Amino acid sequence: TEPFPFTSSGSQWMGITDRVMGGVSNGSLSRETVQGKNANVLRGEVSLENNGGFIQMATDLALDPGMDPFVDASEFDGVELEVYCEGADVEEKFNVHLRNPACDRQFSSYRATFAIRPGQWATVRLTWDSFEGYGPGPSVTPFVPILRRLGVVAIGEAKSIVLAVGKVGFYRVI
Repeated sequence: TEPFPFTSSGSQWMGITDRVMGGVSNGSLSRETVQGKNANVLRGEVSLENNGGFIQMATDLALDPGMDPFVDASEFDGVELEVYCEGADVEEKFNVHLRNPACDRQFSSYRATFAIRPGQWATVRLTWDSFEGYGPGPSVTPFVPILRRLGVVAIGEAKSIVLAVGKVGFYRVI
């Protein structure tokens, strides 16, 4: 493995599990080469025990959090990821969670789900209007792409996870 790179915004990726909320899921995050691509690889076991059920890789997006903790992505149409997973199903589902000023609590976010086929790299595009609010704040506030944090999450289903993310960015349809 190699050290985690900083994102273009200068922050590092981190691994987070439901243990922060009393769950028992476990996971690790490493930097590896997967089928010739450098990627952050999330491995672990999602457990629904103790009201748990997630593992994720997340990063803060601000260029200078001391000056402004948010990034204005409103000139873009959504978020794009290059992802790869392992699994026994025909397709595996994951979420992207975004946090903006409306996210009052640790578990508040705007969420969109994507599905990919195991064993091959895929480019996934999620439009801003595909994100739905969850938790205090977002559940009653329309989504605005003024963003603080982005997470790629395995959530809500007990299973083994191997998820690689080779690229994350914003995209614009021309």
